[in-house]
Amino acid sequence: MGSIRLKKIKIYAYHGCLAEEGQIGSEYYVDLKVKASLVEAANTDALKDTVDYVHLNRIIKEEMAIRSKLLEHVGKRIINRIFDELIFVNEIKVGISKINPPIGGNVAEVVVIMKAKR
Repeated sequence: MGSIRLKKIKIYAYHGCLAEEGQIGSEYYVDLKVKASLVEAANTDALKDTVDYVHLNRIIKEEMAIRSKLLEHVGKRIINRIFDELIFVNEIKVGISKINPPIGGNVAEVVVIMKAKR
């Protein structure tokens, strides 16, 4: 078993419960960690035997582009797509950070973290 991480994927998106969040948008960071058996890939040096992090990044970008009220909803969509499309992945941890959230205070970011196992 091994893991692959994508850190601080910077995305501009339009999530949130407030109408203006859907119009103005906000900056987000997404962190992803997947666990998978990496033994075969280590032996063969073949992309087909591992989890392609380009594919992971594409899933994150596509799901973040679909507006949702809640980051939990986006996180679940990301998890579902990864399990559907990447058979080697056994566990997922995804963190979605909303930078400078509109919550009436000086807060650098709000982070929703979700985990799932196959």
